Amino acid sequence: MTTGDGNIKKLRNPFAKLEGYNCFGCSPDNPLGLHLTFIEEGDEIVSHWNPDPNFQGYFKILHGGIQATLMDEIASWTVYVKVKTSGFTSKAEFRYLKPVAIDNGPLTLRAKLKQMRRNLADIEVMLYNKDHILCASGLLTFFTYPLGKSQETMYYPEPEEFYG
Repeated sequence: MTTGDGNIKKLRNPFAKLEGYNCFGCSPDNPLGLHLTFIEEGDEIVSHWNPDPNFQGYFKILHGGIQATLMDEIASWTVYVKVKTSGFTSKAEFRYLKPVAIDNGPLTLRAKLKQMRRNLADIEVMLYNKDHILCASGLLTFFTYPLGKSQETMYYPEPEEFYG
């Protein structure tokens, strides 16, 4: 599950400084949000997240839509950091392999750029429970913007602003 190269960098959320920024996935200030944070570990983007009972589907099980949101959010951050631009999800396929307990400790999400096809980024995402058992996976395709358009229309910062 780890990249093995020891190159781990905590990522900063440069969007958090924007007035009115309220992303459900990663805004630190959204009272109803997921408050995801990220690290870069070699060729992967990683997030550790503790499920909250408010995100329950079946009794004591994390809602599948929340699982999809977690995977979509880390895929987006993979585009930000690895492709160095922004875009939007144009296709997503999720596989739910095992139930995810909401009261059994932190989850780990791992995502990496699988391939680029012109302006389409394919991102592979894995969701593991606290025992490192794969519970869900996703393959998401993002339509990416050229850097200038991304900065102009999506408030994408300079890529180095994700570090520091």
